[in-house]
Amino acid sequence: MVLVTALCVIGIACGIAAWFVIGEAARMAAEPPPPVFDPEEAYEWVVAHVPDIVAATLTPDDVRRILDFQLEYFRRQGVTGNGSGANRPGEVAAASGAVVVGGPETVDFIVARAHATGEAYLPEQVHAVIDTQLAYLRAIGAVGPQADDPSTPDAGSGPQAS
Repeated sequence: MVLVTALCVIGIACGIAAWFVIGEAARMAAEPPPPVFDPEEAYEWVVAHVPDIVAATLTPDDVRRILDFQLEYFRRQGVTGNGSGANRPGEVAAASGAVVVGGPETVDFIVARAHATGEAYLPEQVHAVIDTQLAYLRAIGAVGPQADDPSTPDAGSGPQAS
C-alpha cells in the first residue's frame, strides 16, 4: 500500500512538472526572450571577425573605442536600453523617425567623436568595425535584415521583371 501511494505521489508530481514545462515552452515559442547584448562578448567577436586588412591597421583598443562610440551613438538615438528607463528601447527612435544603424550618420558620429578625443580613424576603418558589429548583432538576433530604402519606387515589392 505504501508503495502504491508513493508511486501515485511521484506520478502526480511528474505530471505537474510536465504541465509547467510544456506551458513555459509554449510561452517561449510564442514570445521568445529578447536577445541580450553583452559588450564584452561583442568586442571579442568583432576583434576575431573584423576583416584582416582593417585588423592590420587597428589595435584591439581602437576596436573597443569605436564600439564604445557606436554604443554612445545608439544611446543618443534611443535604440538601446537596459529596461530601467521610462521609455523602452526604440520608443524614442520611433517617435523621431527611423534610425539607420550602421549608416553614414553613425560613421560620421564616431569619426567626429574620436577626433574630439584625440584619435583619428578613417571612415573605412569605422565602417569595417561597424559592419562586423552588425554581423554580430544579426547573429544573436538583436537586429533584423537590412531595411528597404523607402525613397526608391516599389521598395520591398521584390524583384522586378524587365
